[in-house]
Amino acid sequence: MGGDVPWPQVPVGNKDHTEAAVVIIGAGISGMCTAIDLIKRNNCRNFIILEKSGGLGGTWRDNKYPGCCCDVWSHLYSYSFEQNPDWTREYPGQEEILQYLMGVAQKYELYRYVRFNTAVESAKWDDAEKKWKTTVSVQGVKDAEFGSTYTITSDFLVSAVGQLNVPRLPDIPGVDDFRGKIMHSARWDWSYDLRGKKVAIIGNGATAAQIIPEIAKEVSHLTIHQRTPNWVIPRLDSPIPQWKRSVYKYLPFVRWRKRADMMDFREGFHAAVFDNASATAQFLEVQSKDHLHAQLPDRPDLWEKLQPKYSIGCKRVIISDDYFPVFLRDNVRLETGKIDKITANGIVTEGQEEDYDLIVLATGFRTVEFMHPIDITGSAGRTLSSIWKEGGQALYGVTVESLPNFGMLYGPNTNLGHNSIILMIETQSKYINTLIKEVIDARRNGGSLAIQPNPTKVQQYNDEIQSELEKSSFADPNCNSWYKVKESGKITNNWSRTVVDYQKLLSNVDWLDYDLSGTSADKVAKQKRTHIGRVVEESRVSYQTMGLTALSLAAVGVGVALRHTGRLRLR
Repeated sequence: MGGDVPWPQVPVGNKDHTEAAVVIIGAGISGMCTAIDLIKRNNCRNFIILEKSGGLGGTWRDNKYPGCCCDVWSHLYSYSFEQNPDWTREYPGQEEILQYLMGVAQKYELYRYVRFNTAVESAKWDDAEKKWKTTVSVQGVKDAEFGSTYTITSDFLVSAVGQLNVPRLPDIPGVDDFRGKIMHSARWDWSYDLRGKKVAIIGNGATAAQIIPEIAKEVSHLTIHQRTPNWVIPRLDSPIPQWKRSVYKYLPFVRWRKRADMMDFREGFHAAVFDNASATAQFLEVQSKDHLHAQLPDRPDLWEKLQPKYSIGCKRVIISDDYFPVFLRDNVRLETGKIDKITANGIVTEGQEEDYDLIVLATGFRTVEFMHPIDITGSAGRTLSSIWKEGGQALYGVTVESLPNFGMLYGPNTNLGHNSIILMIETQSKYINTLIKEVIDARRNGGSLAIQPNPTKVQQYNDEIQSELEKSSFADPNCNSWYKVKESGKITNNWSRTVVDYQKLLSNVDWLDYDLSGTSADKVAKQKRTHIGRVVEESRVSYQTMGLTALSLAAVGVGVALRHTGRLRLR
């Protein structure tokens, strides 16, 4: 099939259906980025992407509820190497993001590498072979007829399942007793007709704030069950006119500059979510309060219920222009009492039962478990559940102790509260691909290599990160969030510094951070450090400098034109 093409360049075919150089779990933004880097940076096509759903897109395929959109500007929410000049709005909607991702997948021919409807059940490292054995189950009915389960052997394993993957059901008695319609926001049933229905929504976070304004216009009645209020700031979304889109397309430096400005602005938010006493935090708190009072004038009763009493940034800040006005509608009621239980007919709140046709669960995801429910077993039979018994942690959020030749994207302590996660994902992909290169090279040369982070280094790094996070707004005891372990309060999800700090941290692979084994271990260790570099997207030139440069170039152009005109006259 591959002719004389070297092994890593030959795509997996029928005969080697259960063998690959690299297995990637997940076909969302992270998995796609890793695959593209495998092709571009490592000239490797001997990989498989395993996707449990029927299409790519990850969270942007799973979450298709009414009003679903991104809270990061569209021009910043894209790969740096595949910027989209044709976004139709300043903030992209779910369908447009999914369309963008599908276009990228088509450009890089990623579909040929993806096995859809294929769920990973377990992955086990073989110490003797120095390979991963990943067992999958086939979800598609027809595909399962060829074989409902099988195991893939690979030299490297990448987790690209993300943090917003498995829906979390609320810990409320009686959830299974409800006889009406019940659905989680990440499993929205568009075949269900909302018109004229009496609906309750449990949750009031970022997802609920997008759903509520949309369904309030359709239903006969909507009760919003709020546990804790959220900080809400203006969104200021607007369509992008065609003339602007043409500028972004034909003058790419303008698009790059806009993206840089957006990155700079969002990086500035870091101070707000990390230091509640900062000027940025105080500004955002004032902005949020003014937003609340302006959109709900003369309603101190609602102000009291909707005004948070914790540091801004402790929970995800909501960016919305249409959330607060919903509470002025006659068919909407805000309920802040504790839910006692769910019955066959409805919800009991502080002893009072109310019947509903539909209950929407906007209760988020099982975030702190990361790779749940996949059963991972590493070197010497150590399970991931035992490694992470006190909460997830990883070296630079990418590699995990006792898991050789393994990398993860959007792992522990790499989530952001202030900027685009894609900026982090691209950095992680480049770092992981640098590790993969050494493993592939070793095998290509007939040798072997196992790379796993030194446990002492992992602990030192995480102690440092946790020490920083303990001083952040994320650690505010006055709120709970999906950023931390409920029992211990350990912040397992968020990064403590800026995106640029993270990019610089991962711009090199320091081989002293790793325990290396195999026949190629000494060769890799001698390198000491491999430089990767980073994509510099923040502004490096001020507008003043740009303006002076433009004027200088214009002056030179005018001078040249005048000299040329003078010569013509002399002739």
